[in-house]
Amino acid sequence: MTTTTALPETSTLEVPGATITYDVRRNDATTEPPLFLIGSPMAAAGFGTLGSHFPDRTLITYDPRGSERSTKADPSSESTPQQHGEDLHAVIRAAGLGPVDLFASSGGAVNALALVAAHPEDVRTLVAHEPPLASVLPDSENAKAAVRAISRSYEEGGFGKGMAHFIAVVGLQGEFPDGFGDQPGPDPAMFGMPAGDDGSRTDVMLHQNIVTCTHYEPDFDALRAASTRIVLAAGVDGEGTMAARGAHAVAARLGTEAVGFPGDHGGFLGGEYGQQGKPDEFAARLREVLETA
Repeated sequence: MTTTTALPETSTLEVPGATITYDVRRNDATTEPPLFLIGSPMAAAGFGTLGSHFPDRTLITYDPRGSERSTKADPSSESTPQQHGEDLHAVIRAAGLGPVDLFASSGGAVNALALVAAHPEDVRTLVAHEPPLASVLPDSENAKAAVRAISRSYEEGGFGKGMAHFIAVVGLQGEFPDGFGDQPGPDPAMFGMPAGDDGSRTDVMLHQNIVTCTHYEPDFDALRAASTRIVLAAGVDGEGTMAARGAHAVAARLGTEAVGFPGDHGGFLGGEYGQQGKPDEFAARLREVLETA
């Protein structure tokens, strides 16, 4: 098996309202399309383990606008999936490596759906892993209210309160009951988080992305008409959570079925950000899906 270069080629790209940093690990011997690995707000640093399982591919990773190495002109503003999608389009064009195969997880999967709807020529196969789309669930109004409650906890009480509320919402299994969004969030101490408030309100997830991401409504007509092969993926250990349910709901709207992947929402992680999934099994499943074109 051929291998990629040990060190990435790192570049920056100016886009409207942001500066995007991306990495390319080239394998000039490969005949396979480049593999672009993305999350949101998870940055390139989250894909070291997963990427190591694909030495036979040219790999692309990046930091979404506002996250880690990629900056925003106004970090107090929200970012939309459409903006993220255009950022992805700009990276693919700047790298000169399209069309790509694209593995996109969480908010990255939402952004990837926006990319494919607008620029299907950029992507051969999209594997969209657990898009947390409250907008497409049968209980969408209650789900969206629950997300707005996370945002409210953050805006009123700061990071600890926002994250505690986030954990409670994303871990819920099954439909959101009436009134769930009106309930206060849990005590941050339950999750070992500080209750203090440093006054900042620019968190990439809790301020910039959480409402716009989860409330985004994909252009299903454009997705069904796209030349891109779209595969929805759901973690088998996270069935019933909002993100896994989002994968099943999007697949149903596209007339397909979601594919089960090992682990839960972070199944591909191998210790990145302190999270351990099932990366060996996950990578094998991803390779199987990508090669079943």
